[in-house]
Amino acid sequence: MVRLSRPVCPAGLDTRLPARAVTLLAVLLTLLASSPAQADDTDINQLRLHQLQLIGTHNSYHIAPHKSVANLISLAGSSVLQGIEYTHRPLPEQLQQLQVRQLELDLFADPDGGLFAKPLARNLLINSGQDPGPDPNADGSLAAPGIKVLHAAGFDYATNVTTLQAAFQQIRAWSAAAPQHLPVMILLELKETVPNPAGVKLIRWDSPRLQELDALIRTEFPPSTMFSPADLLEPGDESVRQAVIRRGWPTLQKLRGKVFFCLDNEGSWVQRYLAAQTDPQQAPLFVSAATDHPLAAWFKRNDPVGQFAEIQTLVKQGFLIRTRADADTTQARTNDTTRRERAFASGAQYISTDFPEPQPQFSDYCVRWPDHAPARLSPLFSSTVTLPAAPQWEPAVTKP
Repeated sequence: MVRLSRPVCPAGLDTRLPARAVTLLAVLLTLLASSPAQADDTDINQLRLHQLQLIGTHNSYHIAPHKSVANLISLAGSSVLQGIEYTHRPLPEQLQQLQVRQLELDLFADPDGGLFAKPLARNLLINSGQDPGPDPNADGSLAAPGIKVLHAAGFDYATNVTTLQAAFQQIRAWSAAAPQHLPVMILLELKETVPNPAGVKLIRWDSPRLQELDALIRTEFPPSTMFSPADLLEPGDESVRQAVIRRGWPTLQKLRGKVFFCLDNEGSWVQRYLAAQTDPQQAPLFVSAATDHPLAAWFKRNDPVGQFAEIQTLVKQGFLIRTRADADTTQARTNDTTRRERAFASGAQYISTDFPEPQPQFSDYCVRWPDHAPARLSPLFSSTVTLPAAPQWEPAVTKP
């Protein structure tokens, strides 16, 4: 039996420790024959991804609106503003300093460039003689054609990385410098509508736009650096789903140093994305489809309280789950850990938060593992996996 380390967020803890400050845990793996994670190797690298739990961030690019923009947003209601009053560090800092292993990027198509260079809220403030805050296009990146990263065109547009290509390059550079890192899930949410006035006509994600997205993924992440649905298949597997049911997700030995991409959109978006593929099984994105879909490998289940039993069932079958420990800054404002604890207990592998570190103006609330670890063993597998002394989740590599 392994004693699971509890997630803690003590006030005053320095979150800027170097990545080497990882938790030392240990490995002796003996899984039940009925489990898709069956293994008898004592090496930590034989743990399978679905046996772990890792921390992610929601809207990983997000920066809270400038005060003047926030005042405009508050006219729609104080709760609207409160839900977006959180700011994330740049992506490389999240990966390195905060040990985040799941990122989420909201994407808008901009094939001609310039669509988001002059946000509506900024224009309104300038025309009324008010300070509009930082120019989102100060470096000219929003003027160029290409997929853009932001939360909502028009008002909630502040972002720590403006283009998807730049985001991918930042992630790839970090990954190359940390070749033993645990697999990073990258959620991509495609947007073509926003809840507020956009001030521009948003572009539909049709087949050419979806193919542009796939091409960018393949350009920035060579096959050796990423894991795709087809990589789950082994001889005899008729589908991706069957591969997961048989074995669960691959071992850390196979997944170290890699990223994998998941389509955050569900419902009709899944069919739209797959219809743009020559061979859906060869697509670079994993889709969150129905549980009996041939491509089922992961699912988005954002409510760890109401969906607790379903999450546990799917995890035990070998599927990956992404859930959310908090939403709309509610838990951070009251330091309410109820939802966070249910997310941990559910066994969901990627637990997303707006607060990988505390935001002092709210409370000490945050979501992370003790000792700055990048992962912990899932409580659903603790009775069949024993970790003896001293393996490292992400061992350092000595460069020649």
